[in-house]
Amino acid sequence: MHDEITPVVLSLAGDLRPGMRVLDVGCGKGDLLAEFLRRDCEVTGIDISQQGITIAREKHPKGRFENLLAEGDLLHELKPPAFDLVLSTEVVEHLYSPRDWARSCYDALAPGGTLVCSTPYHGYLKNLALSIFGHWDQHANPLWDGGHIKLWSRKTLTRLLEEVGFEITGFKGVGRFPGL
Repeated sequence: MHDEITPVVLSLAGDLRPGMRVLDVGCGKGDLLAEFLRRDCEVTGIDISQQGITIAREKHPKGRFENLLAEGDLLHELKPPAFDLVLSTEVVEHLYSPRDWARSCYDALAPGGTLVCSTPYHGYLKNLALSIFGHWDQHANPLWDGGHIKLWSRKTLTRLLEEVGFEITGFKGVGRFPGL
């Protein structure tokens, strides 16, 4: 996943400078944050997977990794100053309470900070193609443990983020087929 997303996230992250404070909400094993560590950013990653956090701590000892949910007051939990950049790639589609996630990301940002998030796109053309070719079970099999429980379009993701105070500056597609 990160092979396709990482260059786009880096391009959207803006002017990266040493000491820039970066939070990855849903960091997994910390591989995306490793790119920011290479650029001398101060990084923190949170994830609900203790196994992922353990691996992240071993692989990236210069980063901070905590086993936390993306809800409530993250700054209170983490006890640092606010973040310049919040990342959250391929997370929101897995959440029962996406408004808690959005509010936590917003509240963790310093004034003027940036959120870069990603989620699989679900718009008319993609949904139509999945239906025509009978691929819904391959795409979102309800028998998988975990998996995607929410499907997002630009319209619904925009609404979610604007509800908590974000100003949307744009969308950028990543993947095999633009628009799908």
